[in-house]
Amino acid sequence: MKNYATQMDAAKQNIITPEMEMVAQDEHLSPDLIRMRVAKGTICIPTNIHHKQLHAAGIGEGLRTKVNVNLGISGDCHDYTVEFEKVKMALKFHCEAIMDLSNYGKTHTFRAELLDMSPAMIGTVPMYDAIGYLEKELTNIQSEDFLKVVEAHAKEGVDFQTIHAGINRRAVEALKRQKRTTNVVSRGGSLLLAWMEMTGNENPFYEYYDDVLDILHTYDVTISLGDALRPGSIADSTDQAQISELIELGELTKRAWDRDVQVMVEGPGHMSMDEIAANMKLQKRLCHNAPFYVLGPLVTDVAPGYDHITAAIGGAIAAMNGADFLCYVTPAEHLRLPDLDDVREGIVASKIAAHAADVANGLPGARDWDNAMSRARCDVDWEGMFSQAIDPEKARRYFESRPPADQYTCSMCGKMCAMRTSKKILNGEDVTLSPDMI
Repeated sequence: MKNYATQMDAAKQNIITPEMEMVAQDEHLSPDLIRMRVAKGTICIPTNIHHKQLHAAGIGEGLRTKVNVNLGISGDCHDYTVEFEKVKMALKFHCEAIMDLSNYGKTHTFRAELLDMSPAMIGTVPMYDAIGYLEKELTNIQSEDFLKVVEAHAKEGVDFQTIHAGINRRAVEALKRQKRTTNVVSRGGSLLLAWMEMTGNENPFYEYYDDVLDILHTYDVTISLGDALRPGSIADSTDQAQISELIELGELTKRAWDRDVQVMVEGPGHMSMDEIAANMKLQKRLCHNAPFYVLGPLVTDVAPGYDHITAAIGGAIAAMNGADFLCYVTPAEHLRLPDLDDVREGIVASKIAAHAADVANGLPGARDWDNAMSRARCDVDWEGMFSQAIDPEKARRYFESRPPADQYTCSMCGKMCAMRTSKKILNGEDVTLSPDMI
């Protein structure tokens, strides 16, 4: 029988849990190192006691950069069948987390099926579900009502919840003084701001934070401290409102750890490339090296339709400088609910960013994947290249759409292929080109 309540509780008691063993094996690290970092809070292992299909993954210090996929229905698009195809896509690409951001109707059935089938950790934002779950207008919701949604999601089995506890009255005053270009772009943050302003009350997730922690502790749910005041444009990055909230999140992190609740801290947002490294260091300092979950950062505001690229650029820089967890962004960002193709493009872009950062950070085994691809390229081994590709289907489709006459070349270079030429010469063979290739 378990004699610990949460992963952090176990770690502080010097107990190595099965989940810590699993993370250690996946990361090529010792179980005791994982345990020590979970005890300190620099690694979290989101793992709800009711999520039976979970393959535990660690997020944080010295671990591979993880990727989250957002999905869920809305009032305009509420076809659960489509969302389950997106779930299958996320699992096919081995994404470590899926967040259900549904904000329409009763979402319990979808989430129950998702938890039943998903080895990836599942996250939610209770604030999104509050209106549908409680069947009340925003102004009629009481403080205790919000906590009912937190508990309902925890009972269902979600592994982490984004709780916007840092946008308290002090942070709102900083926001008002700032006069931002894009105001509040967090959906949950804007709803809380509206509720606070309309009712005159303090943020219930801040005012009753200890009660929130009690709920999360009971089910071993990791709290992901939401950045309600993240910058939604590069004009607003690293401003007073963002930093004011970040200071609050640092205090909330310590309070959660004191209750043996695991923590992630969410971060920007939109931010020019030259500010990213400093922001990662600032977050780690203010939030005591808790795992950092970034939403992008998007490095320019002018690329609608291509924001999976702006986010991948920012995500790679962020992860190289301390971010631990990337939230994918699709080409549909800022435009519409993403379709299946958008999801695929967003996943691949984030996976590239995460892996590139892992290589740069010298994580154990990260470069082995690239080396395997390079050997296949040197041998002009197409099947080998496809097997190592981050998206094998797309690589094969491109190659086969215009196949070469000679299987040891491609249709761009033909017999002038540099790999083919150099390999032949270094093997002591002559290189000949047919007349039509000259």
